[in-house]
Amino acid sequence: MSDNTMKLKILNKHEVEPEEYYLDAEKRLEGNPKQTLWMEYTDLTKQYFVGVWRSEVGKWKVHYTEEEYCHITEGVSVVTDEQGVAIRLEPGDEFVIPRGFQGTWEVIEATTKRFVIYEKCE
Repeated sequence: MSDNTMKLKILNKHEVEPEEYYLDAEKRLEGNPKQTLWMEYTDLTKQYFVGVWRSEVGKWKVHYTEEEYCHITEGVSVVTDEQGVAIRLEPGDEFVIPRGFQGTWEVIEATTKRFVIYEKCE
């Protein structure tokens, strides 16, 4: 094998030290949910990320500067856009949040999602 050979990376949140945090007060609308992040992979350009995210019950404002694919594995959340269109998300749901999306994320029941993010550098 040459040094240029790509190596397969097995993703496992149990092998990653979790980061726990709370949202900034200016984003919070209801509650103060603890959030936990298991960042399983970040590419060398720091534009591509894969991991698992979990949040306790609460509601906050969101403004996406990235593209994000999500797969809900536990819990119930409601994502609402600026026009008031709400989508209920439950285990098994898969969706993409486009760059530029603004609205709210409300966790009704503690929610866990697997995510893939692409953050385009300008």
